[in-house]
Amino acid sequence: MDELWNIMIGYFFGFALGVGCALAVMYTIWTGGYKRAVEHSLMPDPPERFRTVRDAAVRKQSGAARH
Repeated sequence: MDELWNIMIGYFFGFALGVGCALAVMYTIWTGGYKRAVEHSLMPDPPERFRTVRDAAVRKQSGAARH
């Protein structure tokens, strides 16, 4: 019975907490990127990469509106 408990505890820590921590890290990275994009959009002269991606998004949006 002791081995079964050890296996169950191992699975809990390995999967439940491991997956939860991975999701928390991914969410933190995603929100950090979102915050940086908002900061770039408020700059008087946004970076070139931001302008390129923004222009591509506008073109994509205007193309989707026509269909």
